[in-house]
Amino acid sequence: MKSVSVQELQAWKKAEKKYLLLDVREASERERFGIGGRHLPLGELINQAASLPREIPIVLYCEKGIRSQIALQRLEALGFDKLFNLEGGMKAWKNQIADNRE
Repeated sequence: MKSVSVQELQAWKKAEKKYLLLDVREASERERFGIGGRHLPLGELINQAASLPREIPIVLYCEKGIRSQIALQRLEALGFDKLFNLEGGMKAWKNQIADNRE
């Protein structure tokens, strides 16, 4: 399973690398805090997988990185191969951003 750290994802953004950011959390979680991207809750992932691009990397994220790992495995089983899990999820993102502001 490939992963990307918060720092690497920030570098991808800065470099304007083409990728899809995919939030697999529930809508209520997304309303509280998010970093953007497409919203596709884990429970709807398989039914909507055909709408996802296969030609660019997809970075999946959730609160702690567990659901996004499950989502990644499900997409791999469908033949997707350019998948990355955001290490530590939103928890790591919040910690990294807070560390950078100090």
